[in-house]
Amino acid sequence: MRFRWPWFYGVAPVLGALAGLLYGALFEVGPLTGSAIRGAIIGTPIMLYERRLLVPALRERIRGLATPLFLLATVALYIAMIVAGNAVASTVLNRLFRFMYSERNAMLMTDTGLLYALCISALAVFVFRVRDLIGPGVFANLLIGRYHRPIREERIFLFLDVAGSTRFADRHGDHAAQAYLGQVFNALALPVSRSRGSIDDYIGDLALVTWTMERGLRDAACLRCVFDFAERLAADADTWRSRFGQVPEFRAALHCGPVVTAEIGLERHKIAYFGDVVNTTARLESLSKSLDVRVLVSADLLARLGPLPTEFTREDLGAHALRGRAEPLAVAAIRCGPTAGAPALSGAISG
Repeated sequence: MRFRWPWFYGVAPVLGALAGLLYGALFEVGPLTGSAIRGAIIGTPIMLYERRLLVPALRERIRGLATPLFLLATVALYIAMIVAGNAVASTVLNRLFRFMYSERNAMLMTDTGLLYALCISALAVFVFRVRDLIGPGVFANLLIGRYHRPIREERIFLFLDVAGSTRFADRHGDHAAQAYLGQVFNALALPVSRSRGSIDDYIGDLALVTWTMERGLRDAACLRCVFDFAERLAADADTWRSRFGQVPEFRAALHCGPVVTAEIGLERHKIAYFGDVVNTTARLESLSKSLDVRVLVSADLLARLGPLPTEFTREDLGAHALRGRAEPLAVAAIRCGPTAGAPALSGAISG
């Protein structure tokens, strides 16, 4: 996938420098330039870590922990990065800028500095955890109040259903099924993030993913997300088999069109979509099971995508009547090249 947000490598030092400037202004600690440099050096690794641009595998393991353990592990990691960053910053300030006379003393953090760093870290952990729980796109839109008033817009919808989850629950119990689905959806998070989509809801064993038209159409990002997810599952096949006894399988249906998007709820706010497009995508997901197709895409979306990238092929499956829709909808199966260790995404799915 191509979406790595290279611009954030420049944004992270700026955010760290701002935190350093705030500390210098509040506590009148040395030149503000030195505080900004220290903040940039300390803050950059933390921000890159939170954006999956630094030790992403470790972040995914910590992120999968229960919330209390997640908080403890993340704060402990932040402290380690703060201490290491402070040592590096002190060396840079002492040797390059001569802000401090004793390099050894400069590398020691004051109680105030450590407390400030811990408070900022705890706040960052809390904000990022809330962001993870409700989704980055939803979090940002709730903060700015974008959908406080209903907005009519066009979006791309993906309904991704984990196949065979009911049978898995019958064999292993509800607790094991919850752990299984939780890990499947954790694996889905990175492909969605890379494609700049948003996981807007989980409905049992189904994930609802959306994109704005601009983001989802760019280089067929909405399709790449699905096959990137399949590649992740195939790459970790041995781990899935050892832990759960099987590699997850899924069906995906994609459609696009106009919806009304609005913020709803009083005590628990949520961004919801209203319109025929959502219902049609749900019907397409059911149709994919009837047609025994892994990835089913509406002709409406394919027309908006234009010529597909060379790694994708389409098989037109004709027009099908969908419940609740007056006109039949033409659909196509989308396939990609074989994933290492797995068949191409075109075969039958059990369950």
